[in-house]
Amino acid sequence: MTVIEVSELTVRYGAAVAVDGVSLTVEPGELVALIGPNGAGKSTVVNTLSGLVAPASGSVAVRGRLAHVPEGRQVFGELTVEDNLRLGGWRYKERDTAPIFAVLPKLVELRHRRAGLLSGGEQQMVAVGRALMSRPDVLVVDELSLGLAPLVVADLVAHLKELNTTGGLAVLLIEQNARLALDLCSRAYVLEAGRIVAEGPSAELAASDRVSGAYLGGVVADG
Repeated sequence: MTVIEVSELTVRYGAAVAVDGVSLTVEPGELVALIGPNGAGKSTVVNTLSGLVAPASGSVAVRGRLAHVPEGRQVFGELTVEDNLRLGGWRYKERDTAPIFAVLPKLVELRHRRAGLLSGGEQQMVAVGRALMSRPDVLVVDELSLGLAPLVVADLVAHLKELNTTGGLAVLLIEQNARLALDLCSRAYVLEAGRIVAEGPSAELAASDRVSGAYLGGVVADG
């Protein structure tokens, strides 16, 4: 059964149309990317999936538990790492952090530190761990690589791959870094100015002149 199904989604902020007729799906255990430039409407799609924004029209269906890793991490800086994790499981009364420390062992030594004192990469790991506390069926990650060093990003990507491979976790990755997203995910959508302009297997999108030229530093063919 499809875990995320978005059909003809339109979202407006006042008179401005942020998302215009977007449709996408994520299947169980699938890694899917939504790429596009800043301001394309990617975060609006995510916030609609999480119930933070109401659609003007169209439909959004989430089947199973969805957890959201927000853009900018948004950890609770005055709380410890362990308390941040426990907040992630509050809705479902999940308090056991041991499975999260098993998946993200680097957090063990940081568990009693205030989250606001951690590095950007460590905070992103806390944000991912906090989302995993709800034992989700699908994880939506908004800008995983934002402001992080390449080695830190590579470590986070490895964790996502492991979660997907060993636990069957579905992931919808929202990214400006198209190369990262297309390398990690088997399928992708390209969002520009609120509309899906391309979709398909990541390898095919990466090989296309339009995507390569606009997002991967390739040369767009004339004509």
